[in-house]
Amino acid sequence: MKIIAVGMNYPLHCRELHGGEPLPKEPVIFMKPDSALLKDSKPFFIPDFCEQVDYEAELVVRISRLGKNIAERFARRYYDAVTVGIDFTARDLQRRFRAEGKPWELCKGFDSSAAIGDWMPAEQFDIQHIGFRLDIDGKTVQQGNTADMLFRVDEIIAYVSRFCTLKIGDLLFTGTPVGVGPVAVGNHLEGYLENNKVLDFYVR
Repeated sequence: MKIIAVGMNYPLHCRELHGGEPLPKEPVIFMKPDSALLKDSKPFFIPDFCEQVDYEAELVVRISRLGKNIAERFARRYYDAVTVGIDFTARDLQRRFRAEGKPWELCKGFDSSAAIGDWMPAEQFDIQHIGFRLDIDGKTVQQGNTADMLFRVDEIIAYVSRFCTLKIGDLLFTGTPVGVGPVAVGNHLEGYLENNKVLDFYVR
């Protein structure tokens, strides 16, 4: 099982973190190892190797068929469920790595950095018109809709499958909207797909 993630997929978030940089012309892809997976409402423990860990709430798609070089018009056949996930980012490390021109996988791929909620059938939603949000301690901190993506879910699947074979159980984190910020010990995170709470855990 591999975790595929998309960066810079919402215009306002791009401006939030990257200022006046031009918007990407193709999906920005990075990977997380399977050891990054955090599920079943288990707590997230802030690691000791960084000073700031940010939440990034995202729609997550579960791959349900083996596929390579998938045409965009057929991509919908290759996933069966969706949920809300958190792409945790060691932000201070990311800033340093980027400034030094170094790869920044470590700030994204550390243990438990890919939290996911309970799955819901994809067929219950219009994949490109899903509202989702993240609440921390009862207050909404991020709210987005997949209609605002730069690159649609099916487009991302077609693009990624040109480079690597998608396998059953792979996860696709599709990008975060504006509103990212740091977490602190004791925070209670709750994620919603439309009005369905699918994610619920604490920061330790």
